[in-house]
Amino acid sequence: MFSKIHFPSVIGFEEVELKELIKFIDNQYREWDEIKFDKKTNFPKTYKDGTIKKRTIRPSKAKLNLVQRKTRELILSKIELPTNVHGGRKKHSNITNAKSHQGKKYILTTDLKDFYPSVSHKTVYNTFIDLGFNKQSSFYLTRFTTWKKELPQGTPTSTDISNIIFLKTDLELIELCNERQITYTRYIDDLTFSAPFDFQNSIKDIIDIIKASKLKISWRKTIYEGKQTVTGIIPLLNKITAPEKILKKVEEEKQLPDNFLKPYTNYNNNIKKISKQKKK
Repeated sequence: MFSKIHFPSVIGFEEVELKELIKFIDNQYREWDEIKFDKKTNFPKTYKDGTIKKRTIRPSKAKLNLVQRKTRELILSKIELPTNVHGGRKKHSNITNAKSHQGKKYILTTDLKDFYPSVSHKTVYNTFIDLGFNKQSSFYLTRFTTWKKELPQGTPTSTDISNIIFLKTDLELIELCNERQITYTRYIDDLTFSAPFDFQNSIKDIIDIIKASKLKISWRKTIYEGKQTVTGIIPLLNKITAPEKILKKVEEEKQLPDNFLKPYTNYNNNIKKISKQKKK
């Protein structure tokens, strides 16, 4: 199926236009740094020497952004992903991710460190070749979704590409977890495992599979315990709920007039709605 794709024809651009866009690709991005904040303390994250941690945001501009949106809609979205993936998919979110772990007594959470920047352009190209895309399409897909030899944060295609890059590892983790009756989900770079029983003896095998992907694990965010948040949501025995800091914001929004935007209230209502749904 993928081997016969002619990239320019699929996204509706003349090949000469795409080559011109590649020629001036550096002009098609904006770039700035954002300070990383600790979600628990709201203070900036720092390295051991006290230097503040930052992430580089690189959104694409108009024409490249259009090419990327068409690439996502017409090509990347056609690549089938396992049901455990909740990031970058319609009707899936951090909330549905947490819902999968409702009622589980033991939870392991971990995080992929610098996920997007760790994905090189060579990895992207080789992944498309492995999926059966021809060399021309693999070249265009790589050239229009990576910049400065890595996956940029802030473009329409980066989450989709990261899901595709991690597909092989996802399938290996799913196989292991199914064999051991462990629930596994992934929300972009957040990986969660849970079970009604203590599965500590499986953690090394899980970690070994992740490490084999050559992506870095954030050991500081690798936690194995019963009560903890999962992608910002608290899974309990019979429901999922928002953390206290969100509920406080909801209470504050109750004081606002009805015609004011109330994002925290809407978010909390969505959590309640998904909490009532039956687990799949």
